[in-house]
Amino acid sequence: MAQGTIGQYAQMTLPEFSYEMSTTRKLLERIPEAKLDWKMDERSHTLAWNGAHLAEMPGWTANILHQPFFDMNPPGGEPYETPSLTSVAQILEMFDANVADAVKAIETFSDDAVMQDWEFRDAGNVMFTLPRAGAFRTWVLSHSIHHRAILSVYFRQLGVKVPSIYGPSSDEGM
Repeated sequence: MAQGTIGQYAQMTLPEFSYEMSTTRKLLERIPEAKLDWKMDERSHTLAWNGAHLAEMPGWTANILHQPFFDMNPPGGEPYETPSLTSVAQILEMFDANVADAVKAIETFSDDAVMQDWEFRDAGNVMFTLPRAGAFRTWVLSHSIHHRAILSVYFRQLGVKVPSIYGPSSDEGM
């Protein structure tokens, strides 16, 4: 890859990633500060946890695209935990930083590595293996879309207007 150019995977992926992250940010901006501890029921996570989870996901991009694996409970290390963020400003700050880092990781990703295996591990045990492109799509893009949907349901319950995502919402026109 010539300096200053990005590969085909990045050219194909960045527009979709940018759109999905822009849409995710619209939802994060609407999290009501006074309701961060609210949750749908006892089995559900809080609004703050869902916001923090959405903020952390783009940060997984560099690992998926540039490292051979991620271990959520590395032997001899600290288990991974979703960060505990206590304000919408913290959620947005983390999200924006992680999106910027993800863009760099995508731009520097080699087209030759698209089908290389990436592993998700727990305490050293391989839980599953996916090609890097599939792992990125599943664990960053699709996972973000899934948690955006949860946030949208929370918003409905709280009377927060749901923004347009893939077209107008019943709260907003185009």
